[in-house]
Amino acid sequence: MLSGEEFGRLFETFERTAFRLETLDEYDVEEEREEIARFLAGEDMGPDWDDNPWVRSMTDEGKSVERVHVLRSPLTDYLRYELSAYPGNVKAGEDIGIIDLVEQTVSGLPDHDFWLFDDRSVYRMHYTPEGRFVGGELLPADRLAEYQGYRDLALNHAVPFTTYWEQHHGPRT
Repeated sequence: MLSGEEFGRLFETFERTAFRLETLDEYDVEEEREEIARFLAGEDMGPDWDDNPWVRSMTDEGKSVERVHVLRSPLTDYLRYELSAYPGNVKAGEDIGIIDLVEQTVSGLPDHDFWLFDDRSVYRMHYTPEGRFVGGELLPADRLAEYQGYRDLALNHAVPFTTYWEQHHGPRT
């Protein structure tokens, strides 16, 4: 199982595509705690929210970064924070989709997060019950087609983030 910097290196070494399925309502990321508090207090979130430099570092190299977030409204405070940051990710080139299980039923998706890199390797993400990242488990090659199918299913049912956001929160100003 990879965690920390070891897992982070995957984003420097993938060649073409990275896809993430997100399923949690709450992620406990120590580095985000201060930022979440600022967000909930209504403070300015700074320029990185307008154009995410981490995403930009990959897309500027011609790499594709995609994500589908499976959620259930109403949004938790954490999800309000995360989705409010997504416009900066989209501007930086990430393709984000939303599946709101209150609005549509999608059967056949896993109940856990994963990253799929270059259609060659899939990492199942493991978290504590509180949403703290434990590590990414490289799954055997014989599971690759299964997770490619999950990706395709998620992408086929996802509403583009900008459409979802405008329908639920009005246009971003």
